[in-house]
Amino acid sequence: MNDMDNRGYSQRIIDANLEADGNSLGVLLGRYCISRDIPVADISEYFSVSKMTVYNWFSGRNNPKQSQEERIRDVLTKAGVYDAEITSG
Repeated sequence: MNDMDNRGYSQRIIDANLEADGNSLGVLLGRYCISRDIPVADISEYFSVSKMTVYNWFSGRNNPKQSQEERIRDVLTKAGVYDAEITSG
């Protein structure tokens, strides 16, 4: 998955995201954002959290709160990278 080597993200964040548990919604959001070079500032603003919180989600260090997980699921489902019916069932 070397196609995730985007200029907007440090190699450290990319590597941490790739090594993290892909079942975490924060990690999945990170993979989506990194692959599309969506700025962390935009994500932090959208979810009303700090940029450090977003980096921690992306690296799998922390999980989003339940209320944020619902919004993340919605974003990823609309983007076509998450199927809530399969994952929750």
